[in-house]
Amino acid sequence: MKSVKLAFYARLALILHALILSLLLMHLGKTVIIPLFFALLISFALLPVCRQLEKWGLHRGLAAAISVMLFVILIGSFIDILSHQIVNFTHNLPELQKRLTDSLADVRLWLLNTYHIDYQQQTDYLRKSTSGLQSTAMSSLGATFIGFAEVFILTIFFLIFTFFMLYHRRLFKRFVMALFPQEELPKVEEVLASARKMINRYIIGLLSEMFILIILLVSTLAILGIKYALLISVMAALLNVIPYLGIYTAMAISMFITFANGEPSQALTVGIVFIIAHFLDANVILPRVVGGNVKLNPLITIIAVLTGKLVWGIPGMFLFIPLAAIIRIISEKVESLQPWAILMGEEK
Repeated sequence: MKSVKLAFYARLALILHALILSLLLMHLGKTVIIPLFFALLISFALLPVCRQLEKWGLHRGLAAAISVMLFVILIGSFIDILSHQIVNFTHNLPELQKRLTDSLADVRLWLLNTYHIDYQQQTDYLRKSTSGLQSTAMSSLGATFIGFAEVFILTIFFLIFTFFMLYHRRLFKRFVMALFPQEELPKVEEVLASARKMINRYIIGLLSEMFILIILLVSTLAILGIKYALLISVMAALLNVIPYLGIYTAMAISMFITFANGEPSQALTVGIVFIIAHFLDANVILPRVVGGNVKLNPLITIIAVLTGKLVWGIPGMFLFIPLAAIIRIISEKVESLQPWAILMGEEK
């Protein structure tokens, strides 16, 4: 059958329509697609473990189940350590409340001396601003409970999806290969292998980067005598997964926690430590540990993060980076899409 060569503007219009439709479907189906995509990433990371267990003579289903259990134990241990830090932090909430009250009193005194706004005017303004706070807090509490329930249910499905992706991985591969003609199979095989290696190295490199950043921050903050050094470091490493935005969010929260439990000079010290740590992470740790596995230029990375937030919320800010990298790999192998691979890739 003779193929039809479309003009560039016609192909661009079709690509944009397909992109918008895909993003819309991803947004509408996020309840299913998010745990599926998370499961895909984790199954790639657990694949070497599963294969090693199978080499030792275990049945494929048992090897997949043990791999998922090891992942649950690892995450559970991490959550247990973090929860102890959070409990210790909550024990000092009365002290935190007193510190915030004293800070508020200082602000009110500064407003009185600087702008001559008396206490009654300030109180009236605060009363108007917080008039609906109680009802908002109750509704937020209910939404938070529902949110935790949804996360718990999605986590169960995520673990089930991960198990079946490991168990039926050969079936999924045969399905993908069956979608293409025989002459295209070597190229499809190459794309699948490249995507698997990229995702595996990206996840392992990202976890290694998080561990190094935790050690760097917790040792520095502990030497400087900052309270809750481990909690601050773990939170910073988790938020640092979101490129360019997460580390500054973590810095603001950490400075607030330090200010509430220490001196303003200590909060400023925490900010300086975070800036230095971010410089080392961006210029030393990230290039050597994570490397160019994703191979997206910074502009495309930021666009992927913001698009992920728009489509999938907070999980999308992390998931859209490997998704964009997979699209770049596919574009490299498909001749008609190679210009998009050039646009998304790094400059030589």
